[in-house]
This record gives sequence, C-alpha cells and structure tokens, in this order.
Amino acid sequence: MKYDYLIAGSGLFGAVFAHEAKKKGKTCLVVEKRGHIAGNIYTEEVHGIQVHRYGAHIFHTSDKKVWEYVNRFAEFNQYINSPIARYKDELYNLPFNMNTFSKMWGIVTPKEAQEVIAGQIADLHITEPQNLEEQALSLVGRDVYEKLIKGYTEKQWGRDCRELPSFIIKRLPLRFTYDNNYFNDRYQGIPTGGYTRIVEKLLEGTEVRLNTDYLAHRAELDSLADRVVYTGMIDQFYDYCLGVLEYRSVRFETEELEQENYQGNAVVNYTEREVPYTRIIEHKHFEFGKQPTTIISREYSSEWKKGDEPYYPVNNEKNDSLYAEYKAKADSESRVIFGGRLGSYRYYDMDKVIASALELCERELGAKI
Repeated sequence: MKYDYLIAGSGLFGAVFAHEAKKKGKTCLVVEKRGHIAGNIYTEEVHGIQVHRYGAHIFHTSDKKVWEYVNRFAEFNQYINSPIARYKDELYNLPFNMNTFSKMWGIVTPKEAQEVIAGQIADLHITEPQNLEEQALSLVGRDVYEKLIKGYTEKQWGRDCRELPSFIIKRLPLRFTYDNNYFNDRYQGIPTGGYTRIVEKLLEGTEVRLNTDYLAHRAELDSLADRVVYTGMIDQFYDYCLGVLEYRSVRFETEELEQENYQGNAVVNYTEREVPYTRIIEHKHFEFGKQPTTIISREYSSEWKKGDEPYYPVNNEKNDSLYAEYKAKADSESRVIFGGRLGSYRYYDMDKVIASALELCERELGAKI
C-alpha cells in the first residue's frame, strides 16, 4: 500500500498531524521505534495510578485554541502545579513567592522581602555578570541562590554554576504574592486517565507500527509514502554529518512503595548538590489518588551521549549555530518535513508542540482548526 504520509514518531506532533491528515482524507503510516505510542508523554496505569514514564508532564497554556483542541480528546482535572523545594531539612514553596520569603527570612510583607533581596544584591557589587552564578546572584541575592538555585542547576547541567554562561538564566521570576501556582497560564490540568489516551484517540483509525526505527529502515519506509513527517533528531537524520548537537538526558528510578502517601506533593525538588537526583515525582498526586500504595520516580540529570534518550536541547550559541546549518539542509528537502522537539531542536511545552503541529496542518493540508 502507498501512503500519502509516513510519520516517524508517535508523540504529540506526529499524532496531531496524523489525526488532521486523516480528517482530510489522507492516508498515513506512523512508525514508532519504542514499543508504545505517545513519545515522552506516555503514561502507564499501574494499580490505578497513571505513571509518567518519561518525567512529569503538566499541561498548561494560555492559547485558548490549543486548550479547546486538546479537550476534544480528554477531560482535564483541576491540578495546579505547586512544587516544593527541599534544601536539607528545609522546605520552600516554588516559584519564589511570599511563602518562600516568609519561610526563609521570617518576614510577612512584600516590602520587607524586596528590601532583603535588594540589600543582598547591593552587597554583592556585581555590575556585569560573567557566569551563571553571578547572573543569578545579581537577580535574587545570596540566600535564594545558595538554597534553591545553585545545587539544582549544577545537577541539571553537570557542572559548576561558575562554569556556565550567564545567558542561561535571563531572568528569575520573583513573586511578591502568596501564590504557589507555578504557571501563570489561564488553562492547566492533568488529563483524567493519563496522556496515552489522548494519543490513542488522535491515532484512531491510523496504521501504527511499533518497534520500528525509521532511520534503520529508511529506504524501505520512504518507498511507502509520498511525503515524510520526521520528528526525530535532526542531526541524526543527516548521520551527524555537520557535527553532533548537544542534549541533556534524564534517568528515572521508579519504585512502588507499600504506603499511601510518600511526600504529600506531586513534585519535590532536591536543591542540594549532594543529593544525586534533582527531584522526586509522586505520580498519584497528579490525579488526587487515594490508592493504598504509591509510586515514586527519582530523576537524575546526565550528559547525553549517542544511544541515550535526548530530553533537553542545549540551546547555546555553538549548538544554535550548528542547528541553523542543519535547518538549511532540512529546508531544501522536497519530501521531508521536520517538526517537534527533536526535529526543531527546541524545548517545547506540550501546548507549543500542538500549536506547531496545527500550523503545519494548515500549511500542508489546508486544514483550518
């Protein structure tokens, strides 16, 4: 059978395109190298708990069009992301807000918090930050930096903050209100029953081949379709001919515990450098679960190497310049369309992935969503 589109990858980008293409009467074949659909938003039900196998995914957007679109495929609960930061035996609310400052300094008013932060910044005499540490200190002062930024950032990037460029942190939002909602977006929540169901509905009626690596069978698969939508790593598509783009990877250590409640919150960040993991996710709290057991995942950040799962692109000047060279090659392709987080070498939130997929559908299919 000849297909109109071969879609490499069954994550949100590929699934949205496949869904809209089918509505337009196009035939699609989706190939997925993993043994399941849904890419990194894959959730697996274990004892009634939706486990986020590739890290916590919290849907949030201010784009009403995207929110209405995704609600066609799922009912969302009222989950509000309010992570906790643990520094030694001290617990702080994130994002940095009046609850954080009150706990840290024993103050109660925004004016007091602003004065403490301004005083710490003034004492440092940093005029032109030369690295990430100086940049962060010049934005939030010493206490917030030392307890809540330094260790966590060094674990995420695998190097000392003084060795990281200042531009990584352009701003650090300080909220002088007692508001623990991490996101400012109008719409947010978790899909009841997990994310996998969304992708299942998007791919309903479309042929999907699991455990099929597109790049390993490219010639054979290319012959099956007129056009290819590729959502994998752009540099790998070109066999790294111009060089290797850098990523950070994440390793997950998941454990089932015979207790109802382990940490009392879905997300707890561990901000000490000495604690090897960056955070612990307790999955049941995303859906307000009451199961007698619980499942937690510890997350360990690591340097990416070939063969690892790429999670976060390292968007510095060197990598962005290299990506621009790859993009120039991609733009000259007549049959292949690149998209998604890996195809665009950008860290996209889920709503941005959906928005970019819908934009492609309008351009490629003339599909008005």
